[in-house]
Amino acid sequence: MDKISVIVPCFNEEKVLPAFYRETAKAIEPISGAAFEFIFVNDGSSDHTQEILQTLVYKDNRCKFISFSRNFGKEAAMYAGLKNASGNYCVFMDADLQHPPALLAEMYRVLKTEGYDCCAGFREDRAGEGRLRNALSRCFYKIINKLCDLNMADGAGDYRMMNRMVADSILEFKEYNRYMKGIFSFVGFDTKWIPFRNVERAAGETKWNFGSLFQYAVNGILSFSSAPATLAGTAGGLLLLFTFLTALLLLLTGHGLNGTGLIVCLILFLNAVQLLFLSILGQYISKDYMESKKRPIYIIKKTEGF
Repeated sequence: MDKISVIVPCFNEEKVLPAFYRETAKAIEPISGAAFEFIFVNDGSSDHTQEILQTLVYKDNRCKFISFSRNFGKEAAMYAGLKNASGNYCVFMDADLQHPPALLAEMYRVLKTEGYDCCAGFREDRAGEGRLRNALSRCFYKIINKLCDLNMADGAGDYRMMNRMVADSILEFKEYNRYMKGIFSFVGFDTKWIPFRNVERAAGETKWNFGSLFQYAVNGILSFSSAPATLAGTAGGLLLLFTFLTALLLLLTGHGLNGTGLIVCLILFLNAVQLLFLSILGQYISKDYMESKKRPIYIIKKTEGF
């Protein structure tokens, strides 16, 4: 019999966890030919997530949990869940019920009967999102696919079921700064995409704001592309050429280079651009420095159910 490991990162999800467990348990009940295990990863929650997970473990022997010593981030939680999963199929799900449990049966059927290695869900719409966030999200996917030579579908998330071969390939990525969506694309394998409609969180508040989403996007691009550093050098060269041509034009037209305002503007402009691209290079150096430390991706405080 197959075994499917449901991996659920949790960060302050006390309001939605009971509903998630109830709805997911109901969705997997009619699936024949497969046993399930739930691996909840408590990512340093400060609410009552831990107590709820302990209750679920006592209530259902299919439930297990891992608790981190502090918040290490969703990417680390996903890695920890996958590393401790014993199923020959693994699926990532968010606890907020924005990943519909009803798709689990179809994902399993696709992997068993159609020969795919992975079956992933993607949002066919962005209902409930603001226009600005919608536009920025679409722009991000176009940019990262161009810069990083990846093939990430617009609306793709972490909701996907994979066979053991894909899971083991993902576990080979041991870097500290992780970007799972990029890793999913990088490892390849035959993937079937299933659309689903975007829904609001079942309860609680989103952990993502504009700042965290921006940092997540920057981390994704820097993790899989050196293009920003190359762009910095190219832009610097073009700006120097522009400055030279401007000075030459002023000399040829008889205006000279005596305009204090022009000189000040050029200095400020070039300094601003220089600082911008130095920050990009600094990001690469910082990430490389963090990787060289070989720090653990996460630290486990407690496990139960294993």
